[in-house]
Amino acid sequence: MVKLTMIARVTDGLPLAEGLDDGRDIQDVDFYKQQAKSLFKNLSMGQIEASRMSVETGPYIFHYIIEGRVCYLTMCDRAYPKKLAFQYLEDLKNEFERVNGSQIETAARPYAFIKFDTFIQKTKKLYQDTRTQRNITKLNDELYEVHQIMTRNVQEVLGVGEKLDQVSQMSSRLTSESRIYADKARDLNRQALIRKWAPVAIVIGVVILLFWAKNKIW
Repeated sequence: MVKLTMIARVTDGLPLAEGLDDGRDIQDVDFYKQQAKSLFKNLSMGQIEASRMSVETGPYIFHYIIEGRVCYLTMCDRAYPKKLAFQYLEDLKNEFERVNGSQIETAARPYAFIKFDTFIQKTKKLYQDTRTQRNITKLNDELYEVHQIMTRNVQEVLGVGEKLDQVSQMSSRLTSESRIYADKARDLNRQALIRKWAPVAIVIGVVILLFWAKNKIW
């Protein structure tokens, strides 16, 4: 069965729409939604290049397609046919582009197209039962094949992004620490110069003061 459906803009990971009633029968649904958002983030950063992919996570599989800078993602049971999952996403893509295509690039707030949930729920019902004649026909459709679509593990996919984030954070931390050490080094040099020349300055100051006082007296 189709469990979750989410749509996001690839360029910045902005969520555009999702199935509002999705995930009620899933334990840890927030955990899987966060994984989906992490996938969107990695896509926006160019860390995942495939335009179609299946990603295994626990007892479920994420399936996604990217068209027109938009990612259409669904999470299904592992036993749910891959071909139906991708045809479900194709149906969502076609309708979303038809209704909202001209506004996708200018959307500025999350879930700007939340009303698309009506179409998501209607379409999801059509794909829930794999035994209907409609879905059996789709499964037998030789014109739509999914054998070439890659399947990977979620830790493998998200791990790439996590490692790159760690490298970026480490680089930023090293840069920050280098600045701190440079500032400390300048302070130490300044203090060393003060200690070195302060006695000389004091002596010169005393001599000048005595010379001035002597001239004043005489």
